[in-house]
Amino acid sequence: MDADDKLFVDDEIDDSSDSVDDLDDDSDLDGGVIPDDYDDLDDLDDDDDDDYDDATPDDIDFAVALYREDGVAVATELTPQMANDLDELIDQLRRLPGDAGALGVVSIAGEFFVLCRVRGRNTQVLLNDSIAANDWPIARDVVDYLGVEVPDPDGDSEPLGDFDMLVDQGVSEFDLEQIAGDLDEDSDQLVHRLVDLMKFTSSFERAIN
Repeated sequence: MDADDKLFVDDEIDDSSDSVDDLDDDSDLDGGVIPDDYDDLDDLDDDDDDDYDDATPDDIDFAVALYREDGVAVATELTPQMANDLDELIDQLRRLPGDAGALGVVSIAGEFFVLCRVRGRNTQVLLNDSIAANDWPIARDVVDYLGVEVPDPDGDSEPLGDFDMLVDQGVSEFDLEQIAGDLDEDSDQLVHRLVDLMKFTSSFERAIN
């Protein structure tokens, strides 16, 4: 088997925690000053995510898991919820029988893509358009997972995440950063470029068609 054809060679598993600590949203209101623009205390508990509408099936270009089982390339379509919730995507990828993990690829409305690679307890994520975190739940999830602030919607977009996540697949850090940072091409086409480099084209096309 050609080295480039082998997805996910065995890597040393990082035993460090793959999740960020949950933020404690509970605050002590005793003696606090309630802003005039709050009608009642319930407004203080509003979740910022309430402003984020889930991507609909029409919005989702694809949500696919890629892995190799006994050396055979496998691509399987994921449910729409996997394209809206990073935690659920991670949980699903962890259940797949990949030889050395699985890669989730999600593209939304041709605007941005998310990569999530899970190997044991080691999870790596990448968002190619940071500005998307202002509009889409899974993009916001990635930003939160990485522990960075949601960017100014009027600022410059940039790719965020682990650019070394596909090095063993023939996609160098430089190549991944260049592809992820190409905002002139639709996100689904950018993912196709990555899939081609990983030599997953046939199984991927069957999964999305």
